[in-house]
Order: sequence, then structure tokens, then C-alpha cells
Amino acid sequence: MRLFGLIGYPLGHSFSKKYFTQKFQDEGITDCRYELFPIPVITDLPGLLASQPDLCGLNVTIPYKEQVLPYLFDPGQAALVGACNCIVVRDGRLYGYNTDVAGFRESFRPGLRPFDRHALILGTGGASKAAAFALAELGIGYRHVSRSGAVGAGAAVGGASAATPGGPFGPEGPTLRYDEVTPALLETYTVLINCSPVGTFPHVDEAPALPYAALSARHYLFDLVYNPEKTRFLAEGEARGAVIRNGYDMLRIQAEEGWAIWNRER
Repeated sequence: MRLFGLIGYPLGHSFSKKYFTQKFQDEGITDCRYELFPIPVITDLPGLLASQPDLCGLNVTIPYKEQVLPYLFDPGQAALVGACNCIVVRDGRLYGYNTDVAGFRESFRPGLRPFDRHALILGTGGASKAAAFALAELGIGYRHVSRSGAVGAGAAVGGASAATPGGPFGPEGPTLRYDEVTPALLETYTVLINCSPVGTFPHVDEAPALPYAALSARHYLFDLVYNPEKTRFLAEGEARGAVIRNGYDMLRIQAEEGWAIWNRER
């Protein structure tokens, strides 16, 4: 029996477990199962691996997408992104991937308009690194936004080194605080991507602290949150005519990317 699973902490309602359990049932895959492994600290990972000899692959979620990198024998593309959300376990060694990049890129791309050349990425965690990497691939400049402000300019770009601020395919300046996101800034930054957990169920009344009154039909709001289907962040944009998308398709695409990797690496 091939075993797959998800590490993170805490693990509540898991998209991955529900998705793969249903996939195995629908496709008649009887030699695989998917389980949740809530580990309180990343140093519990070696013990988990030792206790689960049938483990063939892992998904990684908050808060370990960055913390897991030192445990990888070969981080591959995950090292370039700066975060890992998919692991192949082979001969006791861990091989890292980042399927969030493809998941975000392919679910985000359909909503783009020709004038969408600058984005604000809300949050600075592992998911934000995947979004930044994908934006660089799409030739869209970006800035991060966090509660504390400047913590670094962005992710590695183009498989080599970090993009220089001001360049067309990477970070266009240091990380902003939310109170630095002004209506004037939103005239240029027409794409807003929520990579933070703000607004996730059950905290459905919460939204990133932005000047929503400045939004218009020129804006494109993408929320990596998928529960609820329409977060307050998205609802604020929709009310002002903005294009909106949630994170469900991103999760579905990254899950299938991971499944392909797990089977390709057998």
C-alpha cells in the first residue's frame, strides 16, 4: 500500500485529504491512501518518516513550507522558489518540489488583462514565494505587503538569483506595510493577491486592511483562500466591479501536479 499525506500544524479541514481520497475512489486506485500528519514542530519529521515505512510522498502546508527545506536531500525547484509544498520520499531521502507555482500561475493567468503589469502580494510566507515566482515567470512586477513592512524584496527569479528592485520581472521595491497601501498606489498596482490566511473560515468577517473604496473594474483580486468560496476580500472587490478569483482551482491544479510527480518518480 502506497501512503501519501500532508504535514503541517494544526491540520483542520484538509483539502488534500478530501481531494485524494475522492480521487482514489473515483479512479479505482486501491493501492494508495492519504493521511494527515499534524506535527507540532518540524523536528518531528524524521520520526514520522521512521514510523511510516510505506510513505511515498508528502504535501507540506503552513507553517513548514520554508522550514522543511533543510530536511531535503535534493530541494530542486523548491530551493529556487524558497518554499516546498510537495515531497517525494525515495530510499529514505526527501526530494522537494513546489507545485504551488504551477497551481497559482495556471489558475491566475485567465483573469489577467493586458494592463495588469504590477501586483501587490499580501503576506510573506511560503505561499507568497510561489506567487512571486509565478509572477516573475509571467513578466509581472510585484511588491510584498505585510503587517511589519520591509523584510526582504522577494523570491528568486528565473532559476538563478533574486531579481533586482525596479526590474520588470521581479520585486519593484521593499515590502510595504498595509498602511502604506494608498489609493494612489492602487492606481498602478491593479493586481492584489492575498497569500495570507486572513478571511479563512471561521474568521469570515476579516479581510486584509486595504483602502477598498479605491478599487474599481481595473483591479483583479486573487485570494488563495478557498473556504469560504467568496471571502470578504473578494466581496469588497466584486462590489466595485473588480475581477475576482479564489484559490480552489489553484489547489486542484497543484494537487494533480503533485500526483504526477509522485508517479513519475516511482
